[in-house]
Amino acid sequence: MVPKENLDKLNGSVQSQRATLVTMEGNATARHDKLVEINNTSTRTILEAIEQKIEKPECPPVTAQACPSVTNQPSKGRADRLKGKLIVGELEKFYLAGPGIVYNARIDSGAETSSIDARNITKFERDSNNWVRFEVPVPGSEEYVTMEKEVSRRVRIIQSSADEADRRVVVELQFAIGDHQQVAEFTLTDRRHLSHNVLIGRNILRDMMLIDVGKEFATELPSSLTQNNGDDS
Repeated sequence: MVPKENLDKLNGSVQSQRATLVTMEGNATARHDKLVEINNTSTRTILEAIEQKIEKPECPPVTAQACPSVTNQPSKGRADRLKGKLIVGELEKFYLAGPGIVYNARIDSGAETSSIDARNITKFERDSNNWVRFEVPVPGSEEYVTMEKEVSRRVRIIQSSADEADRRVVVELQFAIGDHQQVAEFTLTDRRHLSHNVLIGRNILRDMMLIDVGKEFATELPSSLTQNNGDDS
């Protein structure tokens, strides 16, 4: 049994402690709220300072880019290659520099030397060198263009239909197939009985071209070469 007076004292002490705890809790809450407010104020101050020093990035305006017009643009020619070699079909457009004539040329790996249709072949001397004057036909017309070239050499051709060998003149001609340009030897011969004015042989094909027998006109001449020239297509 606890005396009543002691219980009264104990209750008074508990009440006093409760009041103290309530006061301490209130003070702690007030201090916490104050610290939060100070923190928020400090954060706002820092953000305002950053906004004043750093400008917001602005994306540049998007400008519409028009694709370049391909109409009226001159063709630069086309010639596919495999390991550096030009891929050609059985027939190709052939540009003869000088007169600027375009022929359909037959590609023939069985012929050693290339040849071109030439008429009225006349040999003459110029500066003690052997030259030749000849005419090449203009496709699609009865016209001919006269050319003069120095003789590179002569070749002896044996045909099965002839009893004697035929000696033909060889000259160097500049030509183009696709975007490929070259100077090579051509024999001059009358090819009016043949289907094509120009024959491309192994002297040009060797180390330069590959034949795709399943194709014709695998290349395309630049428009700058064809726009003002004849064509036998």
